[in-house]
Amino acid sequence: MRTTTPLITTALAAAALLASPGSATAAPASSPLLPVASLAADRLATADLVAAAKWGTDSPIDDPAREQQVLDTVAAQAEQIGADPDEIRTVFRDQIEANKTVQRALFRRWTAHPDEAPTTKPDLSVVRQTINRINTGLVTALADTTPDRSSAGCRPDLALAVVEVHHEKHPDPLHTGALFRSLLSVCR
Repeated sequence: MRTTTPLITTALAAAALLASPGSATAAPASSPLLPVASLAADRLATADLVAAAKWGTDSPIDDPAREQQVLDTVAAQAEQIGADPDEIRTVFRDQIEANKTVQRALFRRWTAHPDEAPTTKPDLSVVRQTINRINTGLVTALADTTPDRSSAGCRPDLALAVVEVHHEKHPDPLHTGALFRSLLSVCR
């Protein structure tokens, strides 16, 4: 079973390096994997909307038919642009699991604190259009970074990308943890 510990450790080291004296005078180069990490964070942000749309309904968090549809679509997109469809499927399985992690945590929070539960329901079909758009961008970003994701520097580059995304988007601890989960299989 894979663990996020090496990526978290590397991300913390990258954060310490960025915060070290002298780092303000020489800005580090942006990670080549920043587009991948940024799109993964954007995709995770939709989990809140998906959870709100499903909250208080019979719609389950686990939706195998929708998940298979997403996996088939991204694999077809990968083939169209010459990327490895199996590799893209693997990365998107992690994306889906991370998204469900956020949804489950939100459901637990809303069950424990009903006053924090959503009072309106987003249109799930509109949210899915946003997810589909992000998915397309993420497939392209993964294909574009294949050499970077295959290199020995992938883990440090990915850790730097996570630090950059965290600095840029300020995700809460739930979404930060899910972001690490979503990126487990990015490096080959």
